[in-house]
Amino acid sequence: MATVGLKLVTLALKDENGKIITGVDKGLSENGLLPVTTQMWGTKTANITNIQATGTINYGNNVAVFVSTPKGAPQVALDFNKLPFEVTQKLVGRAKDATTGAWIETGKHPSVALLIESQSIDRLHRVFYGFGNGTLTQASINNGTDTNAETMATDALTYQALSTPEFNGEMLAMYSDVSTEFKEDKMMEQVFSGYTATTQATPQTGTTGTTQGA
Repeated sequence: MATVGLKLVTLALKDENGKIITGVDKGLSENGLLPVTTQMWGTKTANITNIQATGTINYGNNVAVFVSTPKGAPQVALDFNKLPFEVTQKLVGRAKDATTGAWIETGKHPSVALLIESQSIDRLHRVFYGFGNGTLTQASINNGTDTNAETMATDALTYQALSTPEFNGEMLAMYSDVSTEFKEDKMMEQVFSGYTATTQATPQTGTTGTTQGA
């Protein structure tokens, strides 16, 4: 299905048991989910690559007889306009120093669940790309001087997908409301294990969230 636009990106931190972390102290919101809303100026890009790997043709009796296909290793190049500062630090694995408030590298990257929403090209249907487990890295921050125009450094992060038990060990699940079986609450529960539809989101200071799947 052809798609158009980037409607919404939703993020959540997950614990060692694969459940979303709730509460603003350790998680991203009271219910654990952080929809990157227009109040955060939204998301510029969420480009998914390496979904499927190209196979290797094998031969026998002088002809091509089968294709050996390795697993894909999906990555997502994300570019956010204005993620909250402390949210970004948590997502990429930094910890706050209780004395100075500095966020310092821990050498560990937390498990992050990611849901990307787009639309069909006629904008009649919703299309989702779900990643139940993966890590985010921040490779660079490019700061430049303002001239007669502002020089903005947005939050460019790279997501590397990992195996997700809820996806039968695969890394990516795709959804659309064109499927008669589609239920948004069930999708949210599968991508964000531990999610409950009745819980209201209370994002961190400086953010505005929306309730998912209610």
